[in-house]
Amino acid sequence: MSGETNIGTIELGRTGERVSSVALGAMQMGNATAEPEAVRILDRYRDLGGAFIDTADCYEWWARPGSRGGESEELLGRWMRERGNRDEIFLATKGTALPAHSPDLWNADGSANWELARRTFAGAGADTLRHALDGSLQRLGTDHVDLYYVHVDDRSTPLEETLEALAGFVTAGKVRYLGWSNVRTWRLERIRQLCDRYGWPAPVALQQQHSYLRRRAGLSHGSFVDDEQLDYLAEHRDLSLVAYSPIVKGIYDDPARAAEHWMMESYAGPDTDARLTAVTDHAARLGVTPNQLVLAWLLHQDRPPVLPLIGPRTLAQFENLAPAFGLELGAGDLATLDAAGA
Repeated sequence: MSGETNIGTIELGRTGERVSSVALGAMQMGNATAEPEAVRILDRYRDLGGAFIDTADCYEWWARPGSRGGESEELLGRWMRERGNRDEIFLATKGTALPAHSPDLWNADGSANWELARRTFAGAGADTLRHALDGSLQRLGTDHVDLYYVHVDDRSTPLEETLEALAGFVTAGKVRYLGWSNVRTWRLERIRQLCDRYGWPAPVALQQQHSYLRRRAGLSHGSFVDDEQLDYLAEHRDLSLVAYSPIVKGIYDDPARAAEHWMMESYAGPDTDARLTAVTDHAARLGVTPNQLVLAWLLHQDRPPVLPLIGPRTLAQFENLAPAFGLELGAGDLATLDAAGA
């Protein structure tokens, strides 16, 4: 493993745009991560050459009763104004996933009522998207974002309506590139066909949950990359895979956390057991942490290339991941990790 290494770059789809090979997620900034700590993380990411920052209009409504989200965007807006660095940042945000306001969005103990939230997401109607984007731009203190995602695929709105509205954002200069998240492969292909038919700008980024662990057999969930989607992305290099939850909330370094964390329900099974053992053992041989090894493994993928989106809650968590940016894995390392599984 090398010493401190700057974050590299990767082409976004086939746009010719070079973006940071590791994106920084700001979801928790302004809530779980208080502003002073968030600023330290942002500044440190910039110190290492990182410039791809990801947020959403809904972040983090669920953090406290009564919130309408937007705290993350507001914090980023303040940080960019104070640093005078907006032109240096590749800024991504998202719309469609803010639920309709209701006191019933929070349970008596203050936790989020996710069942209700998922039933009342704002969706991708044209007027909804226009208001969402304008609100994001205001909170971010900018006249445009570099990448705008449909955060949650909306099957109740005609794709033509959504895509025409998104094309209008690009034409107006409010958005440079488009992306989609939490979407099935067949829907993605339909989106691309419509864009081709009508001359609308097609998505260049797909943000999905993806890590070294593979989703368990039988899981039906449109947010996870599966084998079909990996094959599709390998053949369609004009679409970049942005992988969220790349280290699954840090479970690789903490067996006790892995045993109890709710996210592991989506991975549970003998294949995951085998891959956890493999990454733990190989990390020990290399003298790195399992989290670092998984992040480095993702950075070494090329069919398709993977752009990990990390979301450290603290500066210490960011520093614990930073060695992965310069961790070189040989063919033997990759073969060992790829071969593991039930």
